[in-house]
Amino acid sequence: MIAGMYEQDFIAYMIFGMICNFVMSIMFGVYLSKNIGMQEMIESKGDKEQSLFVSLSLFIPYAKMFITLYRVAILQFFFLNKGYTHKEFWIYMTSEQEKSS
Repeated sequence: MIAGMYEQDFIAYMIFGMICNFVMSIMFGVYLSKNIGMQEMIESKGDKEQSLFVSLSLFIPYAKMFITLYRVAILQFFFLNKGYTHKEFWIYMTSEQEKSS
């Protein structure tokens, strides 16, 4: 047993979580590309590496989907509600932030 459920059930939850992740990620990507434009996204993309936690979260059921929903919340609450654009959000997500000393 893993986390109080049989292995088959846990793997089924894991697979369903991955499917939900890919659906949410694709929908978020399509939403951004419609509002920014694919060419503009390619030109303004930074070189920020994805953190190891985000990469490993794919194997935790539903974790990566919640990370995508967290990014959607950041877009809505901290960018769109304050008058920033989708492009500024894209630059924030893909570029390294300078550390002020």
